Amino acid sequence: MTTLNAHVNQISSVDVLAPIYKASGDPLRLEVLRVLRRDTFGVLELSQLFDMRQSGMSHHLKVMHKAGLVEPQREGNAIFYRRPLHLDNEKPTDLTIRQIFEAVDSAPLPAHLQDKIEAIRNQRANQSQAFFSRHSEQFREQQELIAAFDLYAAPVADMIRKRTRKTLWQTALEIGPGEGGFLPVLSELCEHVVALDNSRDMLAKATRTCIDERLNNIDLIEGVTDTLLARGDAFDLVVANMVLHHVPSPADIFLDAAALMNNGGCLMISDLCRHDQNWAQENCGDLWLGFEPEELTAWAAAAGLKAGEQLFIGLRNGFQIQVREFWKTQLPLR
Repeated sequence: MTTLNAHVNQISSVDVLAPIYKASGDPLRLEVLRVLRRDTFGVLELSQLFDMRQSGMSHHLKVMHKAGLVEPQREGNAIFYRRPLHLDNEKPTDLTIRQIFEAVDSAPLPAHLQDKIEAIRNQRANQSQAFFSRHSEQFREQQELIAAFDLYAAPVADMIRKRTRKTLWQTALEIGPGEGGFLPVLSELCEHVVALDNSRDMLAKATRTCIDERLNNIDLIEGVTDTLLARGDAFDLVVANMVLHHVPSPADIFLDAAALMNNGGCLMISDLCRHDQNWAQENCGDLWLGFEPEELTAWAAAAGLKAGEQLFIGLRNGFQIQVREFWKTQLPLR
């Protein structure tokens, strides 16, 4: 009887694996899985990437979704697709899916695909930048439709100050400083601070804050993280407050931050948890409706960063903010 049960279990295991191999047994679908390694794309974007009709791409995604290789993610009125967030290595199906991902990730993306991905990211970046150019005068009012500045800035500052007792922050980078509201905190705690933003209008507001607050150890730079990478800058602390949901590829922020951080450095993130309040895209210029905590952890791990302390703040309007820290190479002493 034991032998029979084992045989039945083996057949059952093979049966559940077959659809996964069948769904992944197509070169185009494997290419789709490759481009979804760190990015999330809509059907139209994937159709652009692979030069095919939307109906054909929708069919491929339907087959892959049914097999568990991709999962849908609603962003406003659009559906995007990503790799599944939750994979259990104890389950044969999830282990198989993870092995497929590892196999397709072993080779770099072709140059033509990478160029098309960059074009889509640029389209998203231009969309976000255009919003802030139009609404720079109402930035604080627009942002506080979701969360008042102090609701996330104060916990981030407290977490950094807590670490300052054991860690010396000589250099810090704030990505997307907005009007510069957090710069006084960084100026106080760090010897030298760089504030990086791709919006000239927002940098002008941050400059005014530095003048008014007499912050003399801050450099304001117009550009993106690639700008600093090209300069060879390195930082002990990187901060991104409510920035990820505005950037074209949030996962790349983790990769770039890790490349810009010294060993033992810390990345501090505050951002929205996943939500379904679509109005935030039109009224606040959001590209993404927040993130699952597991998404941030996975992106950090892929960048070689280790998750540290985390804090979740519930707001009365239904939003939830996550404050997270991620460390390069080593965690500080507790």
